[in-house]
Amino acid sequence: MPKKTTSIPVNYFADAYNAGISIEKIAVNDLLTFRDAKQAHRHDCHSFFLLEKGTVSIEIDFKTYSIQAPAVIYMHPNQVHLILAFKEVVVCSLAISNENLNPDYLELLENITPTKPLALAADTFSIISETASLCLKFSERKNDNLYHSLLRDGCNALVALVASQYVNQAKSADKLSRFEVVTKAFNQVLERHYTTEKRPAAYSQKLNLSTAYLNECVKNTTGYSVSHHIQERVVLEAKRLLYHSDKSVKEIASELGYDDYPYFSRLFTKVAGMTALAFRSKNRD
Repeated sequence: MPKKTTSIPVNYFADAYNAGISIEKIAVNDLLTFRDAKQAHRHDCHSFFLLEKGTVSIEIDFKTYSIQAPAVIYMHPNQVHLILAFKEVVVCSLAISNENLNPDYLELLENITPTKPLALAADTFSIISETASLCLKFSERKNDNLYHSLLRDGCNALVALVASQYVNQAKSADKLSRFEVVTKAFNQVLERHYTTEKRPAAYSQKLNLSTAYLNECVKNTTGYSVSHHIQERVVLEAKRLLYHSDKSVKEIASELGYDDYPYFSRLFTKVAGMTALAFRSKNRD
């Protein structure tokens, strides 16, 4: 059973120079090397992992991925994850705060979240790996007058290379249909307001659309209604809190914007297919 906590554990990247950037290369042979590797957690920064060698099994928001090098993983601060297993791993890890990210890259990362691990072609891996190595060298030059600028700009170049791989996997904006453009905008607004806004009309108002048209766009693109997506996002956060914290179901309901605890319980059961307590018990065994 996970260690009891009052909230989802957050790993804070130590930074002696308070630069808001941490980059390192790690080589490990087995899971026992990391004392806290099997504890699910979030990060306080945007995290990028370049898997140079080995294999990793990781769970991200209750979905399991098996990854083989060469590959890259981007993790948004909202995403909860834990390492299930790995073998003979060499990984370059970058953590960077919102303040240090190029604003255009930050917006792009917000738009592509959530993401999945990506396998890399040999030529793509080569340039990303070379850039990561350069960033590691920058991180060692702490006595340079422009140390922070060098490190920030180098790491932003690394972020751009990784983000571009995710963008390549998706449709470009000029190829999106009107329905897809609206759905993308809805998802962005949903991520910001799902704890406070539960009615489709609230989202259509924020997007200056009629509720019927918003629902038509979202349903045409995804196959599901606006209400379905709102409920799914709320229940995902509830699952995170049920598994990774020791808060009661009533406390979780309140945190997610539901004063009517019985209603929240019924909603969770409908969406998850089991009660909140059953979910906690099943996943903590």
